[in-house]
Parts: sequence; structure tokens; C-alpha cells
Amino acid sequence: MKTRQYSVKVLEIKLEDEDKFKSFFDKNYQFFQNHLIVIEGQESSTVKRYLQEKNMRYVFNLSLERNSAHTSASKSRNTAPQESAPKAKRTNLQVIDKLVRSGQELNIKGDLLLLNRVNSGGSIVIDGTLIITQIVEGSIRCNGNFMMLQASPKANIVFHGVEVDNSFLQDKLNRVELIDDEIIITPVLKETNWA
Repeated sequence: MKTRQYSVKVLEIKLEDEDKFKSFFDKNYQFFQNHLIVIEGQESSTVKRYLQEKNMRYVFNLSLERNSAHTSASKSRNTAPQESAPKAKRTNLQVIDKLVRSGQELNIKGDLLLLNRVNSGGSIVIDGTLIITQIVEGSIRCNGNFMMLQASPKANIVFHGVEVDNSFLQDKLNRVELIDDEIIITPVLKETNWA
């Protein structure tokens, strides 16, 4: 008997409006080229044809099991972003000057300015804005207005439920934000030196 085991990147999305669905994928196509798209909702021949033209892999109404470690971090993955993040001011900024070590997880309910690095195996789950001044090698789950960071090839970065390809983030400080359902990545500095 021959077997193979695969690691699969999955995007779950709820299909409520075909035009919004297609618009979301048109704007963010590069992030999902190698994902399995799991669509919750009525099967639509228009959506099927659209995804086939984009050469994307998809299934309708597949229920995926989640372990408890991923459930809280993946709640925002169930649907595509519907609106741009609110531009409200936050007053609960935390500033941390400690290394996020392997195995350590920070759960932040506001904004965070991290003046150190995130080691491989360390993770941050945050509902606010995130700025990290040193390299990220761990896992980031951010649902804030924006994030600024520099990621290594080891990093796993998810912004508003969408995994951000590390090749867009390497070797420079980047601002990542959601504008009209499109994830915009803007290099801030080629080389970052905060000293």
C-alpha cells in the first residue's frame, strides 16, 4: 500500500453575495493560488466557473474539524472580510520590550508595540493594531486596522483571516492593511534600524 500525506492551506469563506465573493478574490488572488477554498453556502455555477477559470481548487459545504488550540484564532477565517477595518482610535496600547519565545503565546485585546522579536514557535493573537520593530519568525494572527512588521521565511502571518505570503514581507519593514476588502502591503523601509 502506498500513501501520501499533504499539508494543505485552506481558506474558509461564506458565500452570501456572488459579486462580493468574486471582487474579494480578484483583489486578493495572489494569496490563495495554492489554497483549498472551502465555500459555505448554496453551490453556484457562476462561482464554480469563476474559480475554474482562475484554476483554483475548491469544495462546497465541507465541515472541517478544528482542535481547541486553533479554534479561537480561526474564528475570523470563516468569512472573507466584508468591510474595511474601522478607523477608530484606540486608547489601550501596550508596549512590550521582551522577546516572544518559542512556545509562548500573547493574546492581546488592544494595540501592541513590540520592541523585540518573535522567535520561531512564538505567537501573537491580537484584535488591534500591531507594530513589531524586530524580525518575526513565529506566528501572527492580527485583526486590527493595520500591522507593521518584517517577517522571515519561517513566519506564519495571518491578517484578517488571510495568510500573507512571506515573500511579500521579507527583508524590509512593511505596513499591511485592509482597504476595501483588499490587503495592501506597503514597504516602509528597506532596512530597519531602530537604534
